[in-house]
Amino acid sequence: MKAKDVMTAPVVTGFPDTLLRQAAKLFISHGFSTLPVVDEDDHLLGVVTEGDLLAEPVVPSPRAPGDVAPPATLEPLLTRDVVTADTETPVALLTRLMLDERARAIPIVDGELRVVGIVARRDLLRSIAPDDQVIARDVRYHLSATGQRRWQVTVAGGMVSLSGDCTDETERQIATVVAGSLPGVIGVHLEDGP
Repeated sequence: MKAKDVMTAPVVTGFPDTLLRQAAKLFISHGFSTLPVVDEDDHLLGVVTEGDLLAEPVVPSPRAPGDVAPPATLEPLLTRDVVTADTETPVALLTRLMLDERARAIPIVDGELRVVGIVARRDLLRSIAPDDQVIARDVRYHLSATGQRRWQVTVAGGMVSLSGDCTDETERQIATVVAGSLPGVIGVHLEDGP
């Protein structure tokens, strides 16, 4: 599996001039921990984490009478030295990068450093234990890609059941191998009949 198979896209992003209050609302409403910050062409400039926001003082420092504090934005909080990956990066490497760099998420970029997705720890956990609907969708997709379109697919607790009117033993074997090789599949059962 590769980054493109597990990444979240499109990505919620911020800009350097995004107000901290707006960024906090994004973190709360979307439930993520890392916000990629981009320019007007979606090129990655850096990231801001929820920890960065929490470390910012919430009470403005006292100012001389007449001074107006500039609005607090993401610009000063940016971490610019960011680990990134591309869509073809294997999930195993993404996992290793997250652990080595203690990153909660890795932005996925194209060749011009435009953000095209993001992989968070929860995305990697989902790849280990996807729900049955995701498994069924993946099985159907991969069977179709190998010309195995006649199968009906059901999944319960990671156990895949394939049914159809296929009597060709080679096709049955191919379907079993393809379905059994996908993440989250704990076994494959072939049933006769539609």
